[in-house]
Amino acid sequence: MTVSGRGPRERMVFSAAQLIRRDGVGSTGMRSVAVHAQAPRGSLQHYFPGGKEQLVDEAVGWAGRYAAGRVARFMAALPEPTPGGLFDRMVRQWTEEYERQGFGGGCPVAAATVDRAASVESTRGAASAAFAEWTGAVARALADMGVPADRCEPLATLMIGSLEGAILIARAERSVRALTTVSRELGPVLDAAAGESVRPRPKGAADE
Repeated sequence: MTVSGRGPRERMVFSAAQLIRRDGVGSTGMRSVAVHAQAPRGSLQHYFPGGKEQLVDEAVGWAGRYAAGRVARFMAALPEPTPGGLFDRMVRQWTEEYERQGFGGGCPVAAATVDRAASVESTRGAASAAFAEWTGAVARALADMGVPADRCEPLATLMIGSLEGAILIARAERSVRALTTVSRELGPVLDAAAGESVRPRPKGAADE
């Protein structure tokens, strides 16, 4: 992902998300966002009259939409979509980044949640909405793969929670060990859930 090919406002939101995922909210200044976005510093006030709080909230929203949008692309890339295969793709996005670029970046939504959820209500709300959008996209994908409706959202939450935790551990350890572990261990659990809707009923079960 780069800032090229975007309008100035979109570039600044994108750049804020990239800096937050690397440095956290506290260390991401408006000036550094403008420099990263290759935008005039004065344009920040024009596009974000609410200042840094507005910019952070919009960056968090962008990150949620990006994560949700990636779900459809991951599904399209799977020859035979399965829940475990989808989760492997979600994890692989991070293992490939860390193996290629190092462990400098994390999830901007998680970073904003840690830095601001207790002190800035709008950012807490933006983070909650971002996670909800991402969870919803994963839950819909699970439903499309035959996971029973009542298990789609819980399993989507499990997938995202496991991924976020593994990202944190990976950055601390400077190793993809936690990421590969959650993919390997959770994949069969997810695939088993997809089979629940077609499992035969126990012998002697009463008709509904």
